[in-house]
Amino acid sequence: MCLAIPAKLVDVHGDEGVIEIGGSRKTVMLTLVANAQPGQYVLLHAGYAIEIIDEAEAQELAALHRSVLDSEGDKP
Repeated sequence: MCLAIPAKLVDVHGDEGVIEIGGSRKTVMLTLVANAQPGQYVLLHAGYAIEIIDEAEAQELAALHRSVLDSEGDKP
C-alpha cells in the first residue's frame, strides 16, 4: 500500500523544494511535478512531490490522515 501526504511547498531550488508539515520542514525532490511554485500544496511520497493539489484538497486529505492515525491509536 502506498501513502501520499499533503504538504505545503515553501521554497524551490531547481529540482528540489522545501515542504512544511506540522511545523517541520524537509527537502524533497520536485522532478515529478512541473512548474511547482512556493505556496502550492503537493502530495508527498517517499521524498518526492508526486502531484500538485489545491489547498482545499490538501486540508481534506490532512484531516483524513489525522482521522486514520487517531483511529489506529484506539486499537489494542
